[in-house]
Amino acid sequence: MLEHRSRRFGRRRSIPGPLPVRAMEDLSFIRQTMERSSSFTAISGWGQVLVGASAFVAAALARNQSTQKWLLIWIAEAAVACTIAFTSIYRKAHTKGLPLTSGPGRKFAVSFLPPALAGLIMTIVLAKAGLPQFLPGTWLLLYGAGVVTGGAFSVAIVPVMGSCFMLAGAAAFAAPAAWGDAFMAAGFGGLHVLFGISIARKHGG
Repeated sequence: MLEHRSRRFGRRRSIPGPLPVRAMEDLSFIRQTMERSSSFTAISGWGQVLVGASAFVAAALARNQSTQKWLLIWIAEAAVACTIAFTSIYRKAHTKGLPLTSGPGRKFAVSFLPPALAGLIMTIVLAKAGLPQFLPGTWLLLYGAGVVTGGAFSVAIVPVMGSCFMLAGAAAFAAPAAWGDAFMAAGFGGLHVLFGISIARKHGG
């Protein structure tokens, strides 16, 4: 009789699922919402300081070298810097129980990747064209763009750092070509050290 009335008025009461199942669904929804709204805080400030230190060494080694050796030194520095950065991020995330492959961590990586790939392509293009004097500005500018876009999902100081790299890149284009290594040292060395110390102090290492 009750079921007949429900059909007559176009209503049918739904029986709620078991409480444990509903609770798990609610917890899953809450966790996903928190991941989407939280910031990627696994960037290691001390790791950035080490990256900056390695850039100072590369700038000293690259000075007065031939174009080919200069390019090889900075490519090797990029590999070293990436290794330091990824290792330090992994260690900080592991120590503090922060997610790397979900939520803001994934968004950070996806947003950083296009400018990084653009930098790789432009390196090949400018090297083949015999225009290495434009590489410091290109590297600083596109690296900064990647930090800004990826930093949108991180703490507020990270996009600020990226903007400083972009400004350094723009300045390198306007400066004499002989100043290229100085801009590389000031950007990849000095900015990483300064902002790395700030990140380490304010965001737990």
